[in-house]
Amino acid sequence: MDAVHPHDSSLKAYVRASFPSVRDVDDIVQESYLRIWKTRLAHPIASTKCFLFQVARHLAIDVIRRRQTASTDSLGDLTTLAVIEDRPGAIEKLCYEEKVELLAAAFVNLPPRCREIMTLRKLKRHSNKDIAECLGLSESTVTNQITRGIKLCREFLQERGVHGFNCE
Repeated sequence: MDAVHPHDSSLKAYVRASFPSVRDVDDIVQESYLRIWKTRLAHPIASTKCFLFQVARHLAIDVIRRRQTASTDSLGDLTTLAVIEDRPGAIEKLCYEEKVELLAAAFVNLPPRCREIMTLRKLKRHSNKDIAECLGLSESTVTNQITRGIKLCREFLQERGVHGFNCE
């Protein structure tokens, strides 16, 4: 848990600033630590800080929702309720950027020919036929290299705790 404690003060500040109606910030932080510990037992976590902030965000939203659900009988003026924005915020963007950096590292670790073909196909959007002609290969070789590259990238990401990131 040494990886999470350095983020203690910034996590508390984030919860306080993003969810001012949550009174028990320390409870949210402690529950976040517990959940990250349980998750680490199951599989590695690529970005501890990113995951920690996501867990805290979801816990705070759950607290607010429970409170709002419990008080629906005495609501009064609905315009005074705090609205939770559900679009991606800074934490989600940071997590996405970290995943993209990991994907770039996965590309760098591909064998040279496979990396060249994957770059032409996935980044420059050339067709398999054009790649084959350009490199003097058969289309089936290009297709096989792309399949191999996707598999290797997916394995690279999964080894670092990133699951569900579309490499295709």
